[in-house]
Amino acid sequence: MALKYELSKVEVWDGNMAASHALRQAQVDVVAAYPITPSTPIVQNYGKFLSDGYIDGEFVMVESEHAAMSACVGAGAAGGRVATATSSQGFALMVEVLYQASGMRIPLVLNLVNRALAAPLNVNGDHSDMYLSRDTGWVSLCAYNPQEAYDFNLMAFKIAEDLRVRIPVIVNQDGFICSHTAQNVVPLSDEEAYEFIGEYKQKNAMLDFSKPITYGAQAEEDWHFEHKAQLHHDLMNSHVVIEEVFDLFAKKTGRKYNIVEKYDMDDAEVVIVALGTTVETARVAAKKIREEGIKAGVVSLRTLRPFPYKLVAEALKDAKAIAMLDRSSPAGAMGMLFNEVGVAVLQNSTKKPILSNYIYGLGGRDMTQENLLQIYRDLDANAKANKLTHPTQQFIGLRGKKLAFN
Repeated sequence: MALKYELSKVEVWDGNMAASHALRQAQVDVVAAYPITPSTPIVQNYGKFLSDGYIDGEFVMVESEHAAMSACVGAGAAGGRVATATSSQGFALMVEVLYQASGMRIPLVLNLVNRALAAPLNVNGDHSDMYLSRDTGWVSLCAYNPQEAYDFNLMAFKIAEDLRVRIPVIVNQDGFICSHTAQNVVPLSDEEAYEFIGEYKQKNAMLDFSKPITYGAQAEEDWHFEHKAQLHHDLMNSHVVIEEVFDLFAKKTGRKYNIVEKYDMDDAEVVIVALGTTVETARVAAKKIREEGIKAGVVSLRTLRPFPYKLVAEALKDAKAIAMLDRSSPAGAMGMLFNEVGVAVLQNSTKKPILSNYIYGLGGRDMTQENLLQIYRDLDANAKANKLTHPTQQFIGLRGKKLAFN
């Protein structure tokens, strides 16, 4: 039996430590991992909990991130509660196996501490790896601070393991800005956390010899299409369970999360749409720019997947000008948020707000209040002119020659 870990009512944790304690409280059966900055402390802390006797599960050190996800898939198929963590190049190496995990409906949890992809080599945060996850068939949740990194890990297990979902879940947090920044975190007790998540419900476990099964069998054209369509259907409809879990968590903790978060949107005419730690910074800028008479708001997402098209459209229905902030190099296209939010807003709307795309913060570059206030002023000019007064896509905060694209 594991030793009891004593927690204070308020702990001072960074995002990595918050995630580690959530994994401990979930009583994970297997964590398989290979270290990479800035996610290393999650599994390092977990290993320390194990060696100190606070965990009954297994911690498997493997030779690569590809092997880590492979081990997680195997342990999950065998019938265990499973988790891991990674970032950046490690995540890129995992991607092949992510499709195996979702296609086999293994409800494991992956902490993705967001970091830039090389080259050039960079250990700081942007959303390159988060964006790389988009088509892998996983639920993808977005935390903005250490408290949320803790909360979303607890909820991730409950979402993934629900028999109406049974899909693996990524919990995103920004590298260093969240993962290594210590803030007050209000945890549940170990008993409360485990009661919230619940006992693991096995389904088609490979070690249940009374019911022999196989996983990942070859399907080709006969059944491959049907498997992928079913996964997409269940992923798109997982919002029902996600909202239920958010509501249950609010009743237990008083911390209420929404799939689409709105800030000062009751009368907002110009809006920033963003993800990660930038959301809280943008809220400060929105409040400040209102002193100039600009009616500014912020919309942000808790689920990158499933993408909440209808809720985004509803949140932005009265906006006159909208800026989508993408923290990932678009590499020859518009940014992901620009494309997906644009589809949500425009697909069935008779209103035509002015849309623009800002690329920012690559490789850990700061997004400043000055940058955000300038974006709001640009949007205000667009709204008043009822047209774009600047290029559709801009790189903001870039040194040297200004880059923009119509």
